[in-house]
Amino acid sequence: MKTSSPKASCLLLLVGALCMIGCGLLSGFYVLPQLAETQFGPASNTLTVTQRAYLSGLLILEAEALLSPVNEHGDQVTFTVELGETTLKIVHRLFQAGLIRDEDALRHYLLYSGLDTTIQAGEYQLSPKMNALEIAHMLQDATPREVMFHILAGWRSEEIGNLLPTSGLAFSAEDLLKIVFAPPNEFRETLGIPKGKPLEGFLFPDQYRLPRDISVEGFISTLLENFQIKVDEQIKAGIQAQGLSLYQAIILASLIEREAIHDEEMPKIASVFLNRLALGMKLDADASVQYALGFIPGQNTWWKNPLSLEDLQIDSPYNTYRISGLPPTPIANPGLNAIRAVAFPEKTPYYYFRAACDGSGWHVFAESFAEHQQNACP
Repeated sequence: MKTSSPKASCLLLLVGALCMIGCGLLSGFYVLPQLAETQFGPASNTLTVTQRAYLSGLLILEAEALLSPVNEHGDQVTFTVELGETTLKIVHRLFQAGLIRDEDALRHYLLYSGLDTTIQAGEYQLSPKMNALEIAHMLQDATPREVMFHILAGWRSEEIGNLLPTSGLAFSAEDLLKIVFAPPNEFRETLGIPKGKPLEGFLFPDQYRLPRDISVEGFISTLLENFQIKVDEQIKAGIQAQGLSLYQAIILASLIEREAIHDEEMPKIASVFLNRLALGMKLDADASVQYALGFIPGQNTWWKNPLSLEDLQIDSPYNTYRISGLPPTPIANPGLNAIRAVAFPEKTPYYYFRAACDGSGWHVFAESFAEHQQNACP
């Protein structure tokens, strides 16, 4: 039997080694990218075959660092990406902030996915509860997930609705007003609002941080819950001591909110209205007439000022120059100071007040109509 020569044996070994290397390369170019895509999604189409295979292998080795958060119980932090900041610097700062486990691992993922070229400058709310992949995708959209929504005391519901088109919230003014003026029973009953009455007056003025995708129902619930928190049992006891229901108190507070310029005067204005109610006198509140008149295109406002003598004759249940007692509903959404003024009014002998003549926004008060006339501006 003829044996192989040493050269032939070496040649066979060399061919076998080359085959193994070839299989390894084949695995690297085809198997590793498939495994990486399963775990990390598709690779950027800008990568060469070699780059994709190389980065795929790295990601598989670094999977734990990429897919595990730094701290399941960590707090959210604000992270700002500056305009023109490099990916390398951004990743390094993320690591320093304790938001990622491994700088290289995140950098490799950004290169693999192509997300390194689409990071947006802006402010982000990030958390160590997120893994590196989630953070990488968060950095692609600088649009805040929450918006700040500020409701001023004394706004009527239509004025709140006017903010919605530019607020970043998803629902419209029409959506809001539909519920405000025809509220579901659960909203109305929670606050003791009489059947058939709107939520006007209970949309508590405050600054709110809201999810961008909050529903109109969720928005209203947030405002009503804040009302329930702020109008506490002490205030409710004060309202009861004035012989008023909560709904009546909010109607009166809405008038006070619109009549007062300076919060310090609210308890005194409350005393005037309460004194008049006790005697069955008409309230003669300009704010109620302004509400009855509605939007004034010429002034681009819901609150006409000044009022004319003709305005004071408007036929409306909200015209407190013509009807006795309180108007049928609140005319605006009063703040806490106005509500407290109803609960804890000053004790005064006054039945009249009018704006001071110096344009300061303060009022002068009078016990009699004759004195009230004397306080008129020249």
